[in-house]
Amino acid sequence: MAEYKEVGFNKRANYDYEILEKLEAGIVLLGSEVKSLRSHKVNLTEAYAGLSKGCELFLYQMHIPEYKLANKMNHNPIRTRKLLVRKKQMLKLIGQLKKGGYSLIPVSIYFNEKGFVKISLGLGRGKKNIDKRETIKQREWNREKARILKNGR
Repeated sequence: MAEYKEVGFNKRANYDYEILEKLEAGIVLLGSEVKSLRSHKVNLTEAYAGLSKGCELFLYQMHIPEYKLANKMNHNPIRTRKLLVRKKQMLKLIGQLKKGGYSLIPVSIYFNEKGFVKISLGLGRGKKNIDKRETIKQREWNREKARILKNGR
């Protein structure tokens, strides 16, 4: 079992999207960005991944705040970052994204056992309001069911 240290999590991903498949990708970062991530500072809520210029995958709108000790060598907090995936995965993603109706959403960002920053992407379809209400009902029913089973009645 691989151990990893989670840095950030996108709470809205499972609420706004029906995640059909997850994949792991590497991410190209600057040194000050990695330092900022080690202090658990990241915002994934507005982030999304997309294709650019043929067969390259990029992450847009992920906010990593500036690292205060980097001074002049700091980074732009909302810059476009390149994602690293295998060619076979990339071709599969291109096929599914061009079908239409699918989006690549970052679900979580973490350090793997070797200390590299990885991002978990979810291939998902946007939910409609009625689907979101159904998710809330199901979650509340599961809580109520657990409460009943815990109390013995």
